[in-house]
Amino acid sequence: MKLTLNKTDRLKSKKAITQLFEEGKSFKKYPLRVLYVPVEDAKKTKASFSVPKRLFKLAVDRNRIKRQLREAYRINRPSFEQENDKKFVLMFIYFAREEVTHAQLEKAMLTLLKQLKQV
Repeated sequence: MKLTLNKTDRLKSKKAITQLFEEGKSFKKYPLRVLYVPVEDAKKTKASFSVPKRLFKLAVDRNRIKRQLREAYRINRPSFEQENDKKFVLMFIYFAREEVTHAQLEKAMLTLLKQLKQV
C-alpha cells in the first residue's frame, strides 16, 4: 500500500464536518483529540486536521503543526486500514498550548489509531 494522503482521503465536506461535531464521539491522547463517526457506506476513511487559532496566533505555526499531523497520519494509516474494515470520518484536533516534537505527535497518533481499531 502506498504511503500517500490524497485529496480524496481528506475530509472536505461541510455536511460531514457538521455531522462530526454534532454526532461524533471523541477521545484524547496528549496533545491530540480525535473526533470520529463510523460510516457504513463510505469507500474509505476520511480525515481532517485542525489547530485552533486561539492557541497559535501565527498561521505559520498552525500550518507547521498541521503538516506534522498529516505526516504522522500518512505514515500510520496503512496499518490502521489493513487491520480494520470499518470506515470513519475523523478529525484530529491539536489541543496543546505549546509545540511538541514530531516523535510525540507520532506516538499520540499511533495510540489514537489503535483505540479507533477497538471501536
